[in-house]
Amino acid sequence: MLVLAVLLLCAATSATASTKGAAAAAAAAGPRLNNNQLYKFSYTTELLLDKAWGSKEGSAGYRISSNVNVNLVWRDPSNKDDQLIQLAISNVRIEPVTERSEKNNILHGATTESILGKTKLEALTKPFLVHLKNGKIKAFYSYWSEPATIKNLKRGISSLLQFQIHTGKVVENDVSGRCTVQYQAAQGQVTRTKILETCKTSETGFTTHSTVLGVNRKSSSVTVFKLEDGFIRSAEAEETHFLGVNAHRPTAAKILSRQSLVLLGKEAGPLEVAGKDVAGVVKSVDGKLAAVGVVPEKLKTQCKGCPSLFEHWQAVQKQLEPASLSKATAPRSFLGFIQSIRKASKDEILKVLKSASKTTLPQVVDAVTSSQTPASLDAMLEFLNFTDAKGSVLQERFLYACGFASHPNERMLQALLNIAKGKISSTEIKESVVIIMGALVHKLCLKGSCDIPTVVQVKKMILEGPESTQVESEVQMYLLALKNSLLPDAIPILTKFAESEVGSYSTIALTALERYDVNLITPEVKQTVNRIYHQNRRIYEKNVRAAAADVILSSNPSYIEVKNLLLSIGNLPHEMNKYMLSKIQDILRFQMPASKIIQRALEDMISHNYDRFAKVGSSSAFSGFMAQSPDVTSTYSLDILYSGSGILRRSNMNIYGASQGSMLHGLQVAIEAQGLESLIAATPDEGEEDLESFAGMSALLFDVQLRPVTFFKGYSDLMSKMFSMTGEPMNVVKGLILLTDHSEVVQLQSGLKANAEFQGGLAIDISGGMEISLWYRESKTSVNNRGALVVTGNVTVDMDFLRAGVEVSFDTEASLDFITTVQFSEYPFLVCMQMDKATFPVSDYFSRYESLPSGKSIMSRKAKKQLVSGSEFPLHQENSNMCKRVFESSW
Repeated sequence: MLVLAVLLLCAATSATASTKGAAAAAAAAGPRLNNNQLYKFSYTTELLLDKAWGSKEGSAGYRISSNVNVNLVWRDPSNKDDQLIQLAISNVRIEPVTERSEKNNILHGATTESILGKTKLEALTKPFLVHLKNGKIKAFYSYWSEPATIKNLKRGISSLLQFQIHTGKVVENDVSGRCTVQYQAAQGQVTRTKILETCKTSETGFTTHSTVLGVNRKSSSVTVFKLEDGFIRSAEAEETHFLGVNAHRPTAAKILSRQSLVLLGKEAGPLEVAGKDVAGVVKSVDGKLAAVGVVPEKLKTQCKGCPSLFEHWQAVQKQLEPASLSKATAPRSFLGFIQSIRKASKDEILKVLKSASKTTLPQVVDAVTSSQTPASLDAMLEFLNFTDAKGSVLQERFLYACGFASHPNERMLQALLNIAKGKISSTEIKESVVIIMGALVHKLCLKGSCDIPTVVQVKKMILEGPESTQVESEVQMYLLALKNSLLPDAIPILTKFAESEVGSYSTIALTALERYDVNLITPEVKQTVNRIYHQNRRIYEKNVRAAAADVILSSNPSYIEVKNLLLSIGNLPHEMNKYMLSKIQDILRFQMPASKIIQRALEDMISHNYDRFAKVGSSSAFSGFMAQSPDVTSTYSLDILYSGSGILRRSNMNIYGASQGSMLHGLQVAIEAQGLESLIAATPDEGEEDLESFAGMSALLFDVQLRPVTFFKGYSDLMSKMFSMTGEPMNVVKGLILLTDHSEVVQLQSGLKANAEFQGGLAIDISGGMEISLWYRESKTSVNNRGALVVTGNVTVDMDFLRAGVEVSFDTEASLDFITTVQFSEYPFLVCMQMDKATFPVSDYFSRYESLPSGKSIMSRKAKKQLVSGSEFPLHQENSNMCKRVFESSW
């Protein structure tokens, strides 16, 4: 019994000792240094910049290697994890990151001192201190006088001292910013995964609001620590960033950063410094040392030998002449010019504006406005005089560039509000100001700025606008502004105006409702739209009813809504019967969201029978694919509605782009005509007997509704235009547009910073026309689209003593024509629709470059070019048969 008691006592003692040992080991939160010991490490950091999938030519970049001595300066007696550590860098070497020939080695023959300079090298090799508590960096001590580049490199080395030795997720501060970090601990090893998407830094950039036109970044950062005797035996870090254009995957760049800290050996080191607290110990070590923060500092780089803005303008002005706008050199020059403008002062910008020729000035206005800096906005507001009607072309170019702004701010909206409140000589310009303000409200609300004072003021103005005036053009102006704004508060207003007796109000309101998220279309809205289509309260024009049908079919229609639409076919005017039938068939063929509920409704033979589905006519609706790729899917749709007499009532062409789960309404060109039956002594359709003669065009470009253009209005205007028609198209949109605009600073764990700039520029010319020949009883409408697109991506790391970077880009020049020919000498009249794209080139480029402040530089450039064959986009077979008959009768 006594023996058993002794054994139990021994076991208990052993268990207690074991528990104490485990507790002591668990108490270590992070790395611990031994007293009076010097740890000798080798340290290497590498930077590689390349195409996303690598290149045969090798990466741009460099490698910085050194020795690093680490020792404990002070430890809190009451907490072994509260340590002040000294690091000293020596034997610094800078070399290319990949094997290079002498010709391609910018560093050939250079020493570290000649690259860095004596001052920077001395600063880099000066010892610095890190306060480490529980494995986290609490303070970083260096010298305020040191260059920011040097301090950032030291911060990068310090980041390898921060880790915890147990598994878990924490939020940490280091050179990457304030980041969420996941730790995975194993036997003698810790893996740190930094979730870079969560990192908060002081340097914020901007990006395009549209995902389709935007830039995507995928990042990863993993550091593996191997431990020995409580401290680091090795630390290997790899950080990767992929940045690419969503719509064109080859236009992508990769940043690869590596760090390696390897223990070479240990030896006796300096004695621990006595002191009560960290501040006192730091002061006793070196009174000039200061807590300069773990957050990296902004680098101020100066461009030596760069041209002034005026010199840049002189170099590119030929490429910005109107005759050159269809070439890729125009948007490429436009993008480079914007970069220069963003660095320029107001006076420098005004000098260029005042010196530009009459033909290039509109393009300069596009570039200056698209720059979106305080100086560029101030220069434009001083340069333009909205009380002078002669400057309307430049004023409208300024307003459109504001509407397409990639990252507008409150100040831009306030500027337009001030213009709207002031004297404006042109009615068209006043309309454009208000319409574009609606677009800016939408973009600011998307950024979470819906409640800032100016946005609130403009929202009130455009929401109250339609009810505040009886002038038809002003009501239309406010409705178009609401269409651009997509404000949920506007839905009741648009619903009310959808039932207006004025056809143009109804059309605008209905097309605006169609743009809203389906979840915002309430049962009350649906009830109103169905009432319009079925004419429960009054007779509506055909194009209004067609617009109502579009809203119903695009808003998750119910079974009964679809069934009622199907039952209406056969009881509509001839051409509308054909239009609705074609619309239903197009939804089924293209498998749009409403296709399933339509298929279900068609199971009822009352809705689906030969009589209903055999209606003849020339109106049609058709959708198809323009392009399909892993990056982006582009679709088009063509809707044509005619009057019973064979004259065009509405033509609607749409182009959409989809990428990354987002949709962009790239283009909509709608041509409307009414009241033209008297020209051919025909009888107007029901509800359209008293319509004034009118034809016009409306364009929506990249989700921004522009001011409509009128071809003619009124019988006298019609007759004067009839006899003066030249067949030349009328311009709707012409200019340079900044489509993609992405800027960010990628802070690397090594202390280096990469500046990423992606921009896309489009030179565009959209025109449209309408010809009517009474002699040949033929009408022709045309929509002509010409454009040149350039997208560039620059990723640069500028250390002020060495610069490295890559540029990825692509460009193309394309044209797209949509022509509708109608012969109305007999019924059913002949209609031929053609949608053609010409053969166009696509070029991809890749450049890498490295340079020294001395001016020595190297650059390599590769290009890949291909031709994309032209084609005529397919429409329905009935159209092909009609076109054949039209062409035969023309010979």
